[in-house]
Amino acid sequence: MVEIYNANPTVDAGHSAGHPTDDPTRRDFIHIAAAAAAAGGVAMTVWPLVDQMNPSGDTLALASIEFDISKVLVGQQAVVKWRGKPVFVRHRTDKEIAEAKHDDAAPMKDPAKDADRVKAGKEPWLILVGVCTHLGCVPNFGLGQYGGWLCPCHGSVYDTSGRIRQGPAPLNLPVPDYAFLTDTRIKIG
Repeated sequence: MVEIYNANPTVDAGHSAGHPTDDPTRRDFIHIAAAAAAAGGVAMTVWPLVDQMNPSGDTLALASIEFDISKVLVGQQAVVKWRGKPVFVRHRTDKEIAEAKHDDAAPMKDPAKDADRVKAGKEPWLILVGVCTHLGCVPNFGLGQYGGWLCPCHGSVYDTSGRIRQGPAPLNLPVPDYAFLTDTRIKIG
């Protein structure tokens, strides 16, 4: 068996004999500090570019709106603007509610129950984003064979719950996030 001894005990096996003052922990610290400084510089350079992509203050102000529904009589619909889109606030009649519930079991492209599209205890109020899910047109109320909305551009027909029943639209009219603040006031968004 052959054993190798270090002839110079002051020189470590990991250091060269020409630089006895080099310390690996000091070198590692310098590399880590330089990398951290470089990462901080990159972050400081990139942040303004990322931050400018955030929505502007006037857009954030429209993130939610409040609307007084006491102005909308039974059988009428109000259209409010939210995030640049029309929102239908429909005060449905008893007949419209009954038709919507009756059609819950009907075959549909995008099945949904009427109870899932309104707030419990507030069935007369239907709140929908008024943009056709086909190409973004604004449907008109009271047209079409289901008594709901009809998109005049391509003929998509929605029922009294805003569910697609005929035509090229693939999805129901969307229900935005909304809440009743009082019996006469809603907050959309």
